[in-house]
Amino acid sequence: MEKTEKSINKETPVSHDIHPLIKNRWSPRVFDEQMVSEEDMKTLFEAGRWAPSSNNLQPWAIIWGEKGSETYERIYNVLSDFNQGWVKNAPILLLTAYNTKNPNGNENFHALHDVGLFMATLSIQAQSMGIAVHQMGGVKHQDAKKEFNLPEDYHIATSAAIGFYGGDPDKLPEDLKESELEEVRKRKDQKEFIFKGDFK
Repeated sequence: MEKTEKSINKETPVSHDIHPLIKNRWSPRVFDEQMVSEEDMKTLFEAGRWAPSSNNLQPWAIIWGEKGSETYERIYNVLSDFNQGWVKNAPILLLTAYNTKNPNGNENFHALHDVGLFMATLSIQAQSMGIAVHQMGGVKHQDAKKEFNLPEDYHIATSAAIGFYGGDPDKLPEDLKESELEEVRKRKDQKEFIFKGDFK
């Protein structure tokens, strides 16, 4: 079910016109209480499934659970203490992992990049459905790998909280509430990281 209203308006001061799905996407720490349906999640995963990957190896693996499920609690328990402090109201939690090896047994140097493409594609699909995705690096990676019985060649990459926009910022600790309510989003200027020639 699509839900597009959101209680916090963010200004994105772009230097060049970009698609609204990219411009309006942001990463809240509070979400509407409405559950994201399994059908909606399958739609997000289908979008990720069609992300590009090196040699079409599709090295990603995704573990996910709905709030109230055993899997959700297991994911919650392997998040960093900081993320555990705010993520409790997210309807969905997931972990991303990737196969570090290619079919020949050699290192797949591009696998982590490909997981990022999976999540980027998923995030844009989510935005089109009024669903927010907050990705997190704060995971107890080795604990998560052990908890979910990942094969030796797989590494945990990130976690994500997923839910509809429209959460109540008053549910957050004061410092995070202040960040949540910031009206203007910020990014580095292109000239700081785009080079038409040598670095710097």
